[in-house]
Amino acid sequence: MKTDDFDYKLPEEQIASYPLDKRDESRLLKLSKETGNIKDYKFKDFIDFINPKDLLVFNNSKVMLARLYGKKTTGAKLEFLVEKIKTPKVFETHIKANRSPNIGSEIYVQDTLAKVLDKDGGVYLLELQGEKNIYQLMEEFGHIPLPPYMKREDEEFDAERYQTVYAKDLGSVAAPTAGLHFSEELMQQIKNKEVGTAYITLHVGSGTFKPVQVDDVESHKMHSEVISVPEDVCQKIRQTKANGGRVIAIGTTSVRSLETAGQSGQIQAYQGETDIFLYPGKKFNVVDAMITNFHLPKSTLIMLVSAFAGKENIIKAYKHAIDKKYRFYSYGDAMFIY
Repeated sequence: MKTDDFDYKLPEEQIASYPLDKRDESRLLKLSKETGNIKDYKFKDFIDFINPKDLLVFNNSKVMLARLYGKKTTGAKLEFLVEKIKTPKVFETHIKANRSPNIGSEIYVQDTLAKVLDKDGGVYLLELQGEKNIYQLMEEFGHIPLPPYMKREDEEFDAERYQTVYAKDLGSVAAPTAGLHFSEELMQQIKNKEVGTAYITLHVGSGTFKPVQVDDVESHKMHSEVISVPEDVCQKIRQTKANGGRVIAIGTTSVRSLETAGQSGQIQAYQGETDIFLYPGKKFNVVDAMITNFHLPKSTLIMLVSAFAGKENIIKAYKHAIDKKYRFYSYGDAMFIY
């Protein structure tokens, strides 16, 4: 299977750099994976497509204020994207610099001295030497790490709008974007309708934006991310399936978490890393339907939705979305694939 099969051309003006005024006013493309039938709705119409037998599974990961600035002891400027926190003083980070810092050298993260402990590929392991820990530095100085394709600096409203309304567990460097469409009002409507809800955690890494760079899809090495699928969620899933309801994953992060926990064919509690890679030909054991945004060309995520809905259906749906001037990517519109 060729990576180029998952390429498409998107007019630049359809990349959403800013969110809409209201979360649930974004558009929703409804796609049947069985028939390939496509219909256009508003996101708030989603409430009409679900019933009390269904279970919605959300990712409650919260985006870190992961973009920080600093300098070398020489004064040369540095930019950090915190990837993973090991302890309050030790963390993994990407560093943007004219010349990469050496292992063993000391640098400043904002106003705090740090030692470069190690480097693996483009990721550095740093240890803070001062009194402040990484949580305090992010709280005081951190910026929301907007994706590169937005081509702008973060603004005040991003601190709220680039988080889901139910975000709880700090640890992502990118929002689980399908969840951004859910307003407080819509969450209340879901509750009033007595539709089941459950929360897993997957901390999104920066690898989520990387295009697949090998020619053959199967030889791509997937980045790994930390997930938690608790036992109470597994129980709700078993109950939902037994009652003839659907497990509806909110976002590809929820899909990947649930399919990791269900790889044996039975859903089981799971805590740890996942590097699951779902592409056409792979089987889905848990998820029956999903909400997802529109994904970048040649990304592992467009491969995932192609595996779920069928490649031809996705190509057709993306063409429809482009023709109908849907907004793409993180702050863009969504699909409901059922």
